[in-house]
Amino acid sequence: MTIQQSDVLYTAVATAENGRDGRVATDDGKLDVVVNPPKEMGGSGAGTNPEQLFAAGYSACFQGALGVVARQEKADISGSTVTAKVGIGKNDDGFGIIVEISAAIPNVDAATARELLEKAHQVCPYSRATRGNISVTLL
Repeated sequence: MTIQQSDVLYTAVATAENGRDGRVATDDGKLDVVVNPPKEMGGSGAGTNPEQLFAAGYSACFQGALGVVARQEKADISGSTVTAKVGIGKNDDGFGIIVEISAAIPNVDAATARELLEKAHQVCPYSRATRGNISVTLL
């Protein structure tokens, strides 16, 4: 279900200059980075790239969703980490991305960790936004 503008609690604003080979910054100055294509795509690899920025945002958002689910399930996820791997490659329309999400949750068994991961995938706003649009694999 989509939200209405009146439901928005926060809006991030970022502006890019020169696309994948330039700079991107937020309006509050908290993020201001050089972006360059990675060497694997013919770039200098000197700066960060949109896939790294997306992976950072997705992993942080997913970790937050994991925390929500863990509280509901009364599971101890202290010391846990979430890793998002974002791949980019050619598809029929030009380029597309795929994502792999993994988590290390040291205080629960493997079955509980998997269940928490799957439940977090259902509530994470990034997972919900990408569902049906890109391949997201939970590892």
